[in-house]
Amino acid sequence: MSDRPLSNLSRQPIKNINPSRGQTGELMGGAWYPPPLSRLEDTGLNILNVADLVLKVLYFGGYMAGHMIADIVKLPYTGVLDSVMEHLKREKYVEVRGTGGVGEAGFQYLISSAGVNKAREALERSQYAGPAPVTLQHYVQAMRDQNRERLIVHEEELRGVMRHLVISDDMLGRIGPAVNSGLSIFLYGPPGNGKTTVAETVGRMVLSGNIWVPYAFDVDGQVIRVFDNVNHELATGEERIRLGVGMSPDPRWVRVRRPMIMTGGELTLAGLDLVYDDINKYYEAPFQVKANGGMFLIDDFGRQQVRPRDLLNRWIVPLEKGVDFLTLATGRKIEMPFHVLIVFSTNIDPRDLVDEAFLRRIRHKIEITDPTPEQFREIFKRVCTAKGIKYDEQALAYLYKEWYLNQNRKLRAVHPRDLINQLIDIATYLNKPPVLTKEMIDRSATSYFVNI
Repeated sequence: MSDRPLSNLSRQPIKNINPSRGQTGELMGGAWYPPPLSRLEDTGLNILNVADLVLKVLYFGGYMAGHMIADIVKLPYTGVLDSVMEHLKREKYVEVRGTGGVGEAGFQYLISSAGVNKAREALERSQYAGPAPVTLQHYVQAMRDQNRERLIVHEEELRGVMRHLVISDDMLGRIGPAVNSGLSIFLYGPPGNGKTTVAETVGRMVLSGNIWVPYAFDVDGQVIRVFDNVNHELATGEERIRLGVGMSPDPRWVRVRRPMIMTGGELTLAGLDLVYDDINKYYEAPFQVKANGGMFLIDDFGRQQVRPRDLLNRWIVPLEKGVDFLTLATGRKIEMPFHVLIVFSTNIDPRDLVDEAFLRRIRHKIEITDPTPEQFREIFKRVCTAKGIKYDEQALAYLYKEWYLNQNRKLRAVHPRDLINQLIDIATYLNKPPVLTKEMIDRSATSYFVNI
């Protein structure tokens, strides 16, 4: 397998494409940013496509000022959108009906009857009327430029990140190299021992820093939406990014925290390809595209509606080649960069899911085992401290003997948290302070454990 970049570390200077063809991006303080737009040609878009987008916005919005249109389509008015509005006026698709501010951006525009007909034609092709897309070329290059370097983590750094977890040195020794691979991790083991917690902790470490993603990108006039408020978290301080006097990054891009997207049993093969909206007539990017530059966690692997073998087959090319192939409704395939750390998490025996040939393609397999009695005690102490309950060694010894040894029950890392929460609920009902007594432990364990 080829090593692929994942994290935004030190970078070499990035060369720009000729401005007449649009720019790929530049460096500011060692970080990539979308270059400012000074003319329509910098967007890489055709004036007719942008004009159709503006007409759809006016069709839905009615009477609007130029700066309001610019805010919706995320294009600067001066130098970029003004040329589009001039085109629409010449074609008599829009009319100026007054001004509400200084300069042309304050002009109040009204769509004409001819413009309404033109807008309806455009809506027949696509109902999309939001931020102008970037080109596929710009998106691909931006993802490559922002993911040139892999994250390299060392033992002392990993210990610091994992300090809130009770985890063995042996386990740390497996997680560290897996993170450094930047490729794929397979977490397996009994339920309730923190596989998801480990994955999320790794994600926070791997995903430090921010990344720019577009609202959408364009493929032959087809719009594919990338940014959404569910899977992307806006980076703090975005409004302070400035490139110079009167210059800002291309507003078609959004600065977000490197994404960590998690799916479970609801994942299907269809969800890993472009999702076409038959009504609105545009595409939604699949999970792995939204996760580019970050981590994609497939939780409860093996419980999806699709066979595990089929799901793993879907990942063979991306994991080995660092590229993914998506299919448009027309049948055309497009090649996408795949800069994603894939984490599979399951409590099913891997041998019951896939054969050795498939597991071989997953770089690192890590078993998250049951805690030892010493680890269980440490977790129990930490939970008591966090919940404001006085720890009692004798009470824990009673719990361990009566509810684990005598009933041949396995220790799970999640049990201390759940049992203490049960105890607090019972104490609240009885209007008593939560205390680790034999009676309260028995009541908590009785209402929590189920003998199967």
